[in-house]
Amino acid sequence: MMGRSHLIIGTTVSLSVLQLAGMPVTAPAVTVALIGSLLPDIDEPNSLLVSKALPNSLIRLLQTILLPVAVFVYFYVQAKPWNLLLAILIAMVSFLPSRSLRKVLMFAIGLGLVFYGHAFAPWNLIAGSLLMLCTTLTHRGLTHTLYGTAVWTGLLYSTTHLQGPEIWVAGGTAYVMHLLADSLTNRGIRPLPPLKWRIRINLMSTGTKQGAVVENVCIVLAFIVAWIAFSPLFL
Repeated sequence: MMGRSHLIIGTTVSLSVLQLAGMPVTAPAVTVALIGSLLPDIDEPNSLLVSKALPNSLIRLLQTILLPVAVFVYFYVQAKPWNLLLAILIAMVSFLPSRSLRKVLMFAIGLGLVFYGHAFAPWNLIAGSLLMLCTTLTHRGLTHTLYGTAVWTGLLYSTTHLQGPEIWVAGGTAYVMHLLADSLTNRGIRPLPPLKWRIRINLMSTGTKQGAVVENVCIVLAFIVAWIAFSPLFL
């Protein structure tokens, strides 16, 4: 399913669940719902979430900067022959396609969180480790499982439960909605690997006309749920 559809469906349904459960729909809850609706696709560098967080303009800027950095390392770093090897490595990275370069950036950000982020928040160590792990995963792998759901919801719960349940409930529900939406596709998901059991309803293929129809129907159903949840506020 397309990222736009995941965003609309996951966020709409999760906020509706909060309203129906009598929980406050707060700005932090909306934020984690938006993130949670796209987060399972963090294992795909060209997904909506990753491409918005690391846009093409940033990738082009990085490619522009890396070549001068490689030249600087070669001429000014006094550690021969390692300076040559490092300069070649940096230059090679600058010529990577945007998809691969996003993975490099994700790994670097995760590494920074592991080594320096814990000084600001202890859970940055976990977040950084998971971010680095995601760069090694295949699409619809570990992040599209109940394990990924548990880790994301658990992180939210451990860091926000004292503020109330709405944040972790919204984030966890949005994440689950993403998995349910992907289970409608011909590829489906494997929720409990290494078990081969797969949830695959096979109603659509992403990017096709039939897929667009199914996605639009799901969006309409999500809005109907939202109407049921929020209409009493306006009546």
